[in-house]
Amino acid sequence: MPVIKADAYGHGIREVGLHFQKIGAKRLAVAYVEEGIMLREAGVILPIQVMGSVVQRQIPLYLEHNLIITAPCKEKLIQINDTAKALNKQAVVHLKIDTGMGRIGVRYDAAEPLLEQSLRCEAVTVEGIFSHFARSDEADLGPALLQLERFHKVLEFYPRRGLPCPLRHIANSGAVAQMPQANLDIVRPGIIMYGVYPSPDTKRTVSVEPVLTWRSEVGFVKQIEAGTPVSYGATWSPAQPTTVVTLPVGYADGYSRCFSSNAEVLIKGQRYPVVGRVCMDQTMVDLAVAGAHVSSGDRATLIGCDGAHSITAQDLAVWAGTIAYEILTSISARVPRVYVEK
Repeated sequence: MPVIKADAYGHGIREVGLHFQKIGAKRLAVAYVEEGIMLREAGVILPIQVMGSVVQRQIPLYLEHNLIITAPCKEKLIQINDTAKALNKQAVVHLKIDTGMGRIGVRYDAAEPLLEQSLRCEAVTVEGIFSHFARSDEADLGPALLQLERFHKVLEFYPRRGLPCPLRHIANSGAVAQMPQANLDIVRPGIIMYGVYPSPDTKRTVSVEPVLTWRSEVGFVKQIEAGTPVSYGATWSPAQPTTVVTLPVGYADGYSRCFSSNAEVLIKGQRYPVVGRVCMDQTMVDLAVAGAHVSSGDRATLIGCDGAHSITAQDLAVWAGTIAYEILTSISARVPRVYVEK
């Protein structure tokens, strides 16, 4: 069940959803009901699970668009059942168990009332039951294994009552890579589906390559005298005369202000530093390399390869002091996406 929330991790939810449908995915997962509706309107007919907590006023939208609802507690499950009954519909639900993430879901040691209630909800079909790992991408898998143990303990409810178990799922990208024992009836790969590992510590057990390349181009070339400040706040100036180029990309596009004098881009197969503060719509790059000849219109690579050099989403994450997830999901809607099928 590929996870395509957050605009498919910045890759474009409509196009990615349709692509997964085309290549044979069995179902998809998103975070919000609005994302599910967007996929339905784009022509995706696969089962779609909305993994976030349901709000009562939104339940009719789930039912109208045939979306799978996450029921994180007994009270929400009753709301879903009552709404579905009133609308003469059958809701498809996955029960959410909190085994240690601490977000939504009933606690593993207090889950039985939710499971008991699910047996009494006539307008609800409990298709699945799931949890979510908090630390499956780390080198130390002890905490994740404890979560898996807690989840299996909850699942004992079904054989104890002589009932078939709903579809079970807990594995995210980290678990897909390094916890085969967590690959139950469904797995939920997220960032790894886009060719990026969830953390530097995750074992590289699956061969992947990044799907996304992010490019801009040189918009302006300017000679800068020594000591002349560049960009807001005058935080950078060259020690000697240099050439600075301006790229039409900035923090409104998702190219973080954290990259100010703290990142690199690739132009004509060479690495160059970002200098001065990244602006809302523009970023400056210093060409202080002997013999560099760059012209307006030359390609600038923000994520991807150029010649022998490459810049990854993880590189940007390190420069920004964050994670690759945030880098990818921050690429804004105004950045044009071009899709190439290989």
